[in-house]
Amino acid sequence: MSRPTISDLAKAAGVSVTTVSHTFSGRRHVDPETGARIRALAEQMGYHPSSAARALRSGRTGTIALASSMPFAVAAGPSRLGFLMEISASAAMSALTRDLALCLIPPHPTARASSVAGFDGVILVEPMRDDPMVAHFEARSTPIVSIGTVPGRPDIPAVDIRSAETATLLLAHLAGQGCRHVAALIGTSPRTSQIEGEAAYRAFVSDHTLPQTVAHLDEAEGEEAGYRATLRLLRTEPGIDGIFAAIDAFASGAVRASRDLGVEVPQQLRIVTRYDGLRAKLSQPPLTAVDLHLPAVAEQAVQLLLERIEGNSRAVRAELPELVPRRSSMVSMGE
Repeated sequence: MSRPTISDLAKAAGVSVTTVSHTFSGRRHVDPETGARIRALAEQMGYHPSSAARALRSGRTGTIALASSMPFAVAAGPSRLGFLMEISASAAMSALTRDLALCLIPPHPTARASSVAGFDGVILVEPMRDDPMVAHFEARSTPIVSIGTVPGRPDIPAVDIRSAETATLLLAHLAGQGCRHVAALIGTSPRTSQIEGEAAYRAFVSDHTLPQTVAHLDEAEGEEAGYRATLRLLRTEPGIDGIFAAIDAFASGAVRASRDLGVEVPQQLRIVTRYDGLRAKLSQPPLTAVDLHLPAVAEQAVQLLLERIEGNSRAVRAELPELVPRRSSMVSMGE
C-alpha cells in the first residue's frame, strides 16, 4: 500500500489540508479536540508528516549545534573527555528528549561543517571577547546562546556559570588549608572564566593581605604551559605554597612540575583547579576541584536556545558550584 498523504488524512478527518498542517507544525491554533482527532487518525493510518516539508514550511531543521573556540588542549585533552566533551554529551541528551538533533562542530568559524549545515541555533561554550565564532554565526543570522557569559556582549543570552564564585570557593579552601602564598595560573584568552577568575584572585589576596603571583598562560599549550610556569615559579619564588589553576590542564602540568622538582603535594604545595573532570579525578594525587553541575548547565543552555529561536532573550544562572576536596590540597587525607 502507498504511504498516506496529508490529503488522505484531511479527507478522513473531514478537515482542510491546512488544518492538518497546522496541527503538526503548531504554527496556528487548532481546536484541541480537532487536533487530537487528527493525530489519532494519523497514527491509525500510519501517516507521518514529511520532515523536509515541515522544515520548508517552518524554516526549521530540527538541528541545533554546539561549538567552542577553546583549543582541544584544554577543552578535551588526551582522553577527549574534558570540559567540552562533558557538556556535549549532556546537551545531546537534552536535545534528544526534545526530538532535536545536536551537531558538534569544529572550533573554526570557516570550517565547512559550520558553513553549509543548517542549524536552527547554536550553543557557544565559553566564548571569548570578540570571539570569531560569534561574528560567524551572527553574520548568518543564526540564533546564539552561550555557556558562560560573553565578555562585552550582555545582549547574548547566556547561562552564567559563576566563575568568580568558583574561584573564590577554591581560594578560600586553600587559605583554610594554611596557604599563605598562592600563585594563580590564568589563561590568556579573554573568556569570562579567566577574566573573573583573575579578578577574584586579586581581590581575595588583597583582602587577606597575601602576596600576589599571577602567571598568564596560553591555553593552546595546555598542560605544557602549566608545567613550565610552575617550574619557573617554584624556582624563583620558593615561598609559594599553593596554586590556583583556572584551567585543569594547567593543574596537571603543575603536578608534574612539582614532582620533577621534588616538591611534595600536598605537604609542601597545595594545588586546586576549576573543573572536576577526568584530569582532576585521575591525577596523582587527585586534584581538588569544583563540580560545576555541567549536565544541568547543558540542559539550561538547550532550553535557553529554544527560547532564543522563538525570539525571546534572557540570561540564567547556574546553581552554585560545589567544592570537591581531594588529596592535592588536603594534608590530612589518606591514600
